[in-house]
Amino acid sequence: MMKEEKKLHKQHKKLSNAIAYTILVLISIVWLFPFVCLVLQSFRSYKPEVEFGGMVAYLLPKHFSLDSYKFLFSGESNFLRWYMNTLIIAVFVSLGQTIFVLCVSYALSRMRFKLRRALMNLWLVLGMFPGFLTMICLYFLLKQLGLTQAGAVPGLILISVASSGMGYYVCKGYFDTIPKSLDEAARIDGASRAKIFVGMIVPLSKPIIIYTALVAFMAPWCDYVFASYVAFGYEKGYNVAVALQRWVNTNDYQGYFTRFCAGGVLVAVPVTALFMALQKYYVEGVTGGAVKG
Repeated sequence: MMKEEKKLHKQHKKLSNAIAYTILVLISIVWLFPFVCLVLQSFRSYKPEVEFGGMVAYLLPKHFSLDSYKFLFSGESNFLRWYMNTLIIAVFVSLGQTIFVLCVSYALSRMRFKLRRALMNLWLVLGMFPGFLTMICLYFLLKQLGLTQAGAVPGLILISVASSGMGYYVCKGYFDTIPKSLDEAARIDGASRAKIFVGMIVPLSKPIIIYTALVAFMAPWCDYVFASYVAFGYEKGYNVAVALQRWVNTNDYQGYFTRFCAGGVLVAVPVTALFMALQKYYVEGVTGGAVKG
C-alpha cells in the first residue's frame, strides 16, 4: 500500500513538473521572440529587397549582411557619439546614485534623530507621484542653467542624481539586516561613523551595492521621454533611445529599419552582459533588502 502511494506521489510530482516546465518554456519563447526578431533583422541586407521596403513579412533573412553594423561605425552616422553620451550618463548616474543612496540608507538605518520618521514618510509619499509631473518644470530650470541641448548630458546627470536619496527603501532594508552590534563594537574601539560605514558596512553590502548600481545604470540607459525633451533639436546631445526613434520616424524604412535593429542589439549588449555577470549579487540584494523595512 505504501509503495503504491509513493509511486502515485512520484507520478503526480513528475506530471506537475512537466506542466510547470512546459508553461515556463512557452513563456520564455513568447518573451524572447521579439529579441530574436531584432537580432535576425539586424543582419538582413535591405539592398536586394528594396522593393519590399524596410519591413518584410518573413523572419529569417534571405540575404545576410553586416551593412547595418558597418553603417553604425562609419562616418555617415553619429551613433558612436550617441552611444558615448548614453554610456557617460549611465555611468555617472550609477556612481552618483549609488553613493547617495548608500549614505542616506545608512543614516536612516543606524542613526536616530528628530523628524526621522516624518522625513521617511514624506519621501515615501513624494515617491508615489510620477516623475512626469515635474518634467516641464525641470526642463525650464535646466534651460535657465544652460543644461539643455548642447548641455543635455550634464543636465540629465544632474537631474537623475539630485533626488536619488529618496530611493532608499531596499538599501535601508538590507542595512537593517546587518547587526548593529558590529557598529557598537567599533564605536567602543574609537571608530567614527564614516570609518564604520566605509570600513565595515560597505564591504558587507556588496549585493545591495551591485543591485543599486545596476538599477541606477538601467534608468538613463533606457530613458527616452525626458532625454528627448532636454536634447530637443540638438542631434549631438541625443542618447541612443532618442536617436534610434528619430531614425524610424524618418519614413525611410528601406535604409533605417535594419540599422535601427542593429542599434538595438548593440544597446542591449552591455546591459545583458552586466546582468549575466552580476545576477547572483542582484538577486541577493533584492531578497536581502526585502527582509526589513
